[in-house]
Formats: sequence, C-alpha cells, structure tokens
Amino acid sequence: MSIALRASRRTLAEELRLQLADEIVRGALEPGAALDEMALARRFRVSRTPVREAIRQLAASGLVDARAHRAAVVAQPSEERLIGMFEAMAELEALCAGLAAERMNGGERCLLETTHEELRALIQSGDPQRYHEVNEAFHAAIYAGAHNAYLAEMTHATRARVQPFRRAQFRNLGRLAKSHVEHDRVVLAILRGDRDGAAAAMRGHIMLVCEEYEAYADSL
Repeated sequence: MSIALRASRRTLAEELRLQLADEIVRGALEPGAALDEMALARRFRVSRTPVREAIRQLAASGLVDARAHRAAVVAQPSEERLIGMFEAMAELEALCAGLAAERMNGGERCLLETTHEELRALIQSGDPQRYHEVNEAFHAAIYAGAHNAYLAEMTHATRARVQPFRRAQFRNLGRLAKSHVEHDRVVLAILRGDRDGAAAAMRGHIMLVCEEYEAYADSL
C-alpha cells in the first residue's frame, strides 16, 4: 500500500517523517546513510515536495543532517545532546502540568480524564501506534490547560524534536502500562489542584521516558 493511501488524518509529509524517523531510530537507516529525495519519492510513490518537507522536519529533530546542494544524511544525536533534550522537555512539561493544576477549567479536566481513560483501554489492545497518537492528545490537553500560549508553543516545538525517541520507547515490553501509571500520578495531581505534585509527577514521567528510550536503543 502506498504511503499516500495511509495518510488519511496526517499530511503526507508527517506520515513520511514518522516512517523515516522510525527506521532511523530502529537502525534500519544507519547514521551516514543518504536520504535521496528522488529515491524516497519513488519508494513511497509520492512527489518530492512531501519528501523534502519530511526531511526538513527530521533535520529539526536532529535525526538528519541537511546539507546545501547535497542529499541529507542520517545523523544521530550524541547521548549528551539527547539527554539534554529530554531534560528541557521534562522542565517544560512539568511547568505546563503545574499551571494546568491551577488553571484548567471543568471542561478541560473532563477532556483530560476522558483521554486518560482512552489510553487505559488501548493498553488492552496492545496498539503502540494508536497509543502514541492518543498520548499526543493527552499531553496537548495539559499544554492547553496551562493557559499560556507561549509556553504551549515552546513545549510543542521541543516535543516535536524528541518525538521519534519518545515514540520508539513504546516498543519496550510492558511500557504502555507503565506509561499509564505515570500518567495516573499526573492526572490525579492536576485534578487535586496540586501544582507542585503535578509538576513533579510530569518531570518524573518524562525522565523515565528518556530511560526507557535508552533501554530500547541498547537492545537494538
């Protein structure tokens, strides 16, 4: 099936980015491998435009080194840089969760609980891809609940840079259930209006995601 037929809810560029990011993180595309736009367009049966945009997005997340007038190549962030990215992500998300505990209105709290329960159901189905999609909505609900547009913008941008690594860790055995337990702590603190508790729970969650990704990478 062509990638175009599967890109129903995402743009072609986003679908391409996710697939290429997955191959890079798994090692199917090794560091130094060239990403030729024409070859990728033929492989996925799309035009060069979404391929070019996908490569641009991958470069923004540090997975690809874009070079002027030459094919982009697969990169790999150093361990130090990757940990730094997760540390920044943890602090931004912790701030969002803390503010959300104080500022979320009734409707936003209801949406957060509903999304959290949908994630619980997905653990039973064992669908990492769908869990990842709803997980994105869960975190986005917390960013919105912080009622700070600038903070939400920074957090979304940072999240996009670490998304391939966050996504990969869902392949670890039992990770979906563990992630939901971590979310439980965040949700309960937000619903209690506990700013410090929500921030601490979210910070701990993100750093555990970092550890889970490192464990996944070591297993490859």
